[in-house]
Amino acid sequence: MPKAKTFFQCSECGYETYKWLGRCPECQKWHTLIEKDRPIRDKGSSVADGEPRLLEEIGSFFQERFFTGINEFDRVLGGGVVPGSTVLVGGDPGIGKSTLLMQVVLRLSFEGYKVLYVSGEESLPQLKMRAVRLGFDREPLWVLAETQYSAIADFIERYEPHVVIIDSIQTMAKSDVDNLPGSVAQVREVTTSLQQVAKNKHITLFFVGHVTKEGVIAGPRMLEHMVDCVLYFEGERYHSFRVLRCIKNRYGSTNEMGVFTMENNGLLEVDNPSALFLEQRSSPVAGVSVVPVMEGSRPLMVEIQSLVTPSYFGGPPRRNSAGLDHNRVSLIIAVLEKKAGMALPNQDIFVNAVGGVKIIEPAVDIGIAVSIASSFREKPLKQGTMLLGEVGLTGEIRPVSRVGERLNEGIKMGFTRCILPSGNLKREFSYSEAVSKNAELIAVEQLGDVLEVAMD
Repeated sequence: MPKAKTFFQCSECGYETYKWLGRCPECQKWHTLIEKDRPIRDKGSSVADGEPRLLEEIGSFFQERFFTGINEFDRVLGGGVVPGSTVLVGGDPGIGKSTLLMQVVLRLSFEGYKVLYVSGEESLPQLKMRAVRLGFDREPLWVLAETQYSAIADFIERYEPHVVIIDSIQTMAKSDVDNLPGSVAQVREVTTSLQQVAKNKHITLFFVGHVTKEGVIAGPRMLEHMVDCVLYFEGERYHSFRVLRCIKNRYGSTNEMGVFTMENNGLLEVDNPSALFLEQRSSPVAGVSVVPVMEGSRPLMVEIQSLVTPSYFGGPPRRNSAGLDHNRVSLIIAVLEKKAGMALPNQDIFVNAVGGVKIIEPAVDIGIAVSIASSFREKPLKQGTMLLGEVGLTGEIRPVSRVGERLNEGIKMGFTRCILPSGNLKREFSYSEAVSKNAELIAVEQLGDVLEVAMD
């Protein structure tokens, strides 16, 4: 019998080394390396189905998705839930992850699916209170307050549910792992074991994972490579809306987004997110521009606000941005100074995407530039104007993708003119709706041209 090989594993981050160290090289924690034994496989051991096979000889498996009844949730998943998949729902504590999944399982139970909700944070009476608040009406929903993997796996084996919710994965533990619940080792072992049970039974698994600012507890980022789909639930503390984003999906497109609002009776879907992100004003205001952005397959109209004011306190001027890439905003300010001749070195500049939405695509560059120029010159944009385009370092306006969908969304929201790159008009895009409604399309090539035609 071969001997077990000794190694050391960090109890905080899971780092492994074959030599003891006082300080973990990965997480920089002291005295966290614990000695463990790793059994060595026999040389003659083999793995099931280990022989290579021709791809054409492997039978394909396909099963239709099933819908949860929450359209925004189904959209983010790529059109519904794939049976047998593993989905990780991450987000800050208190953002609404448990509320969202409770609404999902109540809908699935109502449709006749056998669902198990496992909670390691709440008692059964607390789960009942939440379900009643969310509209529980005697749906056959199984609930279990348990943190031990063995008990959860035994229940799954006996009842064979279609869907299992683990809330949260940081509270679960295996008795044969020495680490505390929430450590990387425990999270990894429990996740792997539950996935094996779910794959054998063809059960859909939803994991809830917390994300902390310090990253001390093993958050869901360590699990992203282990699951089929990763969803992040985001939202600002002082805003009622919540955004569900997909950043990984083996069965659909990524970067999809679903929008909800948090109300007394749970999360409500937002059918028209553009209206949520647009401030309603009777007349244009200096420093405000509107840009159509793409979130996955959905176009959204987002308002960009800028405030440019002289810096009275000395030192370097302040450059703050919220919901936008700070480096991108700094680049646009530099282009405005160099190519548009704007004197901004002694100005404090604050830029904000209204509603707490986060925008990363470069198609909003022209909207950021015009909103800053509008605030600096105290001149509002012309009524009903939306902007679209990427700003280059030489001041040129570069083309962007999916212009037809962006235009149609803006026209639906009442915008009558669009400033866009001239390169887009030379390409073949669908402008049928814009043309049929007599929308004014203004092509520009340089940033200076944009500032001339955008403002009154």
